[in-house]
Amino acid sequence: MPSTSYQRWARARATALDEIEQAHAAVGGTGPGRRYATQQVNHAYAILLASQFQGFCRDLHSESVDHLVTTLAPSPSLLPLVRAEFTRGRQLDRGNAQPSSLGADFGRLGIDFWAVVDARDARGPARRTALEALNSLRNAIAHQDFDPARLGGTTSLLLAEVRRWRGACNRLAQTFDGVMCAHLVSLTAAAPW
Repeated sequence: MPSTSYQRWARARATALDEIEQAHAAVGGTGPGRRYATQQVNHAYAILLASQFQGFCRDLHSESVDHLVTTLAPSPSLLPLVRAEFTRGRQLDRGNAQPSSLGADFGRLGIDFWAVVDARDARGPARRTALEALNSLRNAIAHQDFDPARLGGTTSLLLAEVRRWRGACNRLAQTFDGVMCAHLVSLTAAAPW
């Protein structure tokens, strides 16, 4: 059974992303051709995707911490203290869900995160690259700093690219969920979800 975090990603967060897809169709139609007004919708979609994925990652980290704390803490009075230590300075609370922040935050739970993700999914490195591209564009949009050199040579964004990033995030979310479940079982001998 997947984590609550993953279930929320696959349902509520997916619904929010589907709604912006519907807005895109309403603004630009569904047939072929150039639609200049959709560029802003594509930007909004990319930012929403990045934020929803960051929310999923933060939720999964919190859910993992909760499992560790409730399984390993010797006394209920220590639970808040131990939980606070696992989340102190968590990068996902203040920055993008980039590979470096994910590796650091989940690494605090005793896992070489990206090595395990890559071992579980051969396409992990390509999906990590897609995540980096999504976050680069998210930052360019949020800070209005469109440097083609940092954005793969272009400043325009097509719906197809956002859809590719969404597919990569979907697969990463599924992989992260499985990786953390297996890791937590190995640490605690108890299924976390």
